[in-house]
Amino acid sequence: MRVKNDKYRQDSIVRGEFMGSPHKVYEFDTVVVEDESGGYVVFVPTLPGCHTQGETIGEALGNAKEAIELYLENLSAHG
Repeated sequence: MRVKNDKYRQDSIVRGEFMGSPHKVYEFDTVVVEDESGGYVVFVPTLPGCHTQGETIGEALGNAKEAIELYLENLSAHG
């Protein structure tokens, strides 16, 4: 993970077996921003509108994995 400054981190990678497929593993770059009011916000630049938050970086990245899965499921269901 490269750190650009104290509040902005980029190139975290969320890996996972999304949409219940044990044969495909997807990797997504994420941008993690420290929120001024506490916690962290995670954006997934390759998936417009896909973002989440968490109290810790670990929680935020875990939530990002879930957000990515839901995003991909929605794309699959609605084309």
